[in-house]
Amino acid sequence: MRITVFGATGGIGQEIVRQALASGHQVTAVVRDPARFTVTGGGLEVFRADVRDPEALRPAVAGREAVLSGLGARKRGDAGIATELTRSVLGAVEAEAVRRLLVVSAAPVGPEPERSPLVDRAMFGVINSLLKPVYDDLRAMEGELAASATDWTSVRPPKLTNKPLTGTYRSVVGGNPRSGRSISRADVAHAMLAMIDDPATVKQGVGVAY
Repeated sequence: MRITVFGATGGIGQEIVRQALASGHQVTAVVRDPARFTVTGGGLEVFRADVRDPEALRPAVAGREAVLSGLGARKRGDAGIATELTRSVLGAVEAEAVRRLLVVSAAPVGPEPERSPLVDRAMFGVINSLLKPVYDDLRAMEGELAASATDWTSVRPPKLTNKPLTGTYRSVVGGNPRSGRSISRADVAHAMLAMIDDPATVKQGVGVAY
């Protein structure tokens, strides 16, 4: 499969590229600074571009079967960037008639799981309050996806870790796993790649967690 990865220098983006190459996919990694991108391998193309320019991105997505994005805010002060950059990616994807688009969102954007323990409900509320600008940005980003013509999926992890790939996470289409408090970046990448061909995840937010 020919795929394009945005945010390829980030933790999730690099994992997507590594795992996709290991599975035999042809991967285009879109980066702003190639010097920060250390992944190598057969089947890899590194594409330098300003993600804020949809026209500059069109060659990176033309003819691809899927586009995956790890773009998003890394801190509270970055709020707004997920919507801005995803809007740009959407412009390129729709201009080139690429149907499949998967992006990283966050668990608090989705609904609180039913019958969650009190401690989980309290944690959910505190995190939502502390990082409200970031999650409002992600909600706006998902609104842009919902208004698009793409077959999109937003993958919603809770706290991210650097633990190795396990492949034993849980996923809930349209919701969040009960008491799901963390997941590794490697497993988020694994989940996104697995969802490319999963029709149940199209036009859905999907919670992933251990």
